[in-house]
Amino acid sequence: MMMLITGRCATDGLSKSVQANMPIVNSKRNVIIFLRCGVNSKKWQRLPRQGVWCMNLVECLALFVLAALATMLLVPAAKRLAVRFDAIDYPSARRVNKEPVPRMGGVAMLGGLLVALLAVFVGMCVLGWADPFVPHPSLKVNYIGVGAGVLFMFAVGVVDDVVDLKPKTKLAGQVAAACIVVASGLLLSSVRNPFGAGFLEFGWFSYPLTVFYLVAFANVINLIDGLDGLAAGITAISAFTLFAFAVLTFRPDAAIMSIALAGVCVGFLRYNFHPASIFMGDSGALLLGFSLGIVSLFAVARSAAFVSLLVPLLAAGVPIIDTALAIVRRTRAHKPIDQADSGHIHHRLMETGFSQRATTLIMWGWTAVLALCGVLITRLSGMGRIVVFCIAAGVTAYGVLKLHLLDPVLLHHYHPRKKTKRGRADGDGRTDEEAGGSDSEGGSGRDENEGAGSGTPRS
Repeated sequence: MMMLITGRCATDGLSKSVQANMPIVNSKRNVIIFLRCGVNSKKWQRLPRQGVWCMNLVECLALFVLAALATMLLVPAAKRLAVRFDAIDYPSARRVNKEPVPRMGGVAMLGGLLVALLAVFVGMCVLGWADPFVPHPSLKVNYIGVGAGVLFMFAVGVVDDVVDLKPKTKLAGQVAAACIVVASGLLLSSVRNPFGAGFLEFGWFSYPLTVFYLVAFANVINLIDGLDGLAAGITAISAFTLFAFAVLTFRPDAAIMSIALAGVCVGFLRYNFHPASIFMGDSGALLLGFSLGIVSLFAVARSAAFVSLLVPLLAAGVPIIDTALAIVRRTRAHKPIDQADSGHIHHRLMETGFSQRATTLIMWGWTAVLALCGVLITRLSGMGRIVVFCIAAGVTAYGVLKLHLLDPVLLHHYHPRKKTKRGRADGDGRTDEEAGGSDSEGGSGRDENEGAGSGTPRS
């Protein structure tokens, strides 16, 4: 049976001079781990399982299944809660749903994560599982504080689902949640020096950088949640990718969190894939995006390779590209960044004639290709790495050009601003009525804005 093992082994009876090299693992049922004692010693000493993170794939699969089942079982309760607080997406000209749909799916998702976490502690106490919550030696992370930050972000999403927070209030809540995580010791404090030995330290700048990173991750998932099952599927693929990377780089905390997150997403898709009977709402989108950002930091913190930073960025490449293009598009059109429009990737795909399901599957496939490329880049070197990078860039460039995602930006240069009849300027020279006619975006968020400033728009 294949085993996933880290080299952090602080057990009784071993001197501080024990150097942990690549462990030797017996493939039999009972795990046997040996470490080389001393720098130049050829002697191998057998270590007990306790104190060593040694989790087999069956245990990981159990956590995945438990998270998925718990999420599925909690969805009906989340629906009833949404109805009670009137957190419902009613049909309108801006939404694709033709009947009222509850939007507090994040409640079921949080429940699935908590069940998975409880299963880990039960496994540790009853079944002899080793403690996976072991951060990188360079990090001093308070996991309880990290969990508190996740709960705070979830609370921000729930309140917005119910009462529709103002943009600045919602953004302030997101920043506060990220600050809680940063204060708990999880920081993007350094990167491997790509031009020489050692690391490039960010110093005090690591605090605002990490806050920005986490808030950005939360919002890219929020913005991509425009079709049934789209955000949940993309997050699941990204989480599986981070799980694989965490296993390859011996990051037990990231592996456990990512496999649980993937299970939650897969379980939620049972009710969220088209035709969806529940939307995740901001409570779910912010929870998934924020958790994904946290897991990615655990996975790449103090990584031995600079290219490791590409793994989370490529795994979440599609929502990141969509968000970046939306910001540029709205800025060049002289519109608020958080104002919804119909220029997202899924809009373009549906305009070409694809159905909701086909559009979702295409974007899942795009995400999977980029995620696989991200992992391969870290495992290859030289020409192999260049080839994989070119594949990722080529697939992305093809999608951007084929769907004419840059057209709104390029047209701005040929059609400068013109004054409308009301005396206001529109970015592409159309009247207010004409411009408004194209914003037919609908969905599980508010009617006016999206992202940090509102609910999750569905179109």
